[in-house]
Amino acid sequence: MAGAGWVSDATGPEVGWRAREVEEELPALRLLTLEVHVARRESLTGASPPDIEGRLRELSNKFRGARAVGIRREPVPAAYRIFFRHIGLDPDVVRTPIEEAVLERMLRGGFLTGGLLADVLLIALTDTAVPVWALDTASLDGPLGIRPSREDERLGRSTDAPILPAGRLVVADSAAAIAILFGELAPGHAAGADTRRLTLFAVQVAGVPTLYAEEALWSCRAALESR
Repeated sequence: MAGAGWVSDATGPEVGWRAREVEEELPALRLLTLEVHVARRESLTGASPPDIEGRLRELSNKFRGARAVGIRREPVPAAYRIFFRHIGLDPDVVRTPIEEAVLERMLRGGFLTGGLLADVLLIALTDTAVPVWALDTASLDGPLGIRPSREDERLGRSTDAPILPAGRLVVADSAAAIAILFGELAPGHAAGADTRRLTLFAVQVAGVPTLYAEEALWSCRAALESR
């Protein structure tokens, strides 16, 4: 039943399904998912506790000067740049997640807190260069995968959700497109302030070691399940 929530029995990251045309054209593209039961008492959209804010300050100090300017030449960020070009995105216009985060750090003088969940995802990204997104598990219908969007398909299940162009790569469950690949989440599927069950997903492309993608997910789980 759509919206009833999907529960996985697995304890570790799972590899999502791919549409046949995605497998044929982008064989190295993988979606990794991990379910998290939030143990933190704080609101996911509220202020981060001291340990999370402290980690953000540490990372701000690591991304200075030459490291920030040269981030695009490091192996994992470079792999995402290559993938963006392969799917028709100019990474100098539509920045990869890690480059966008580092640019914001330079403009704002540091990695500023955006709330508990946003900070946890940012820490995972800056530690590994692998982007992670979080969904409300209760809003999902079946496991996640990657496929092209269909003609006149909406982003999400809402009748007023935006219509996607046909052929756009999306993250989907069994019933609907849940997110644009490397883009926005569908309305009604993002985690809210009091969400306790999350489904995290990371996107792995050619040149990105599986260990990095798994570490990004485990990092988020450890931070959110900590009491």
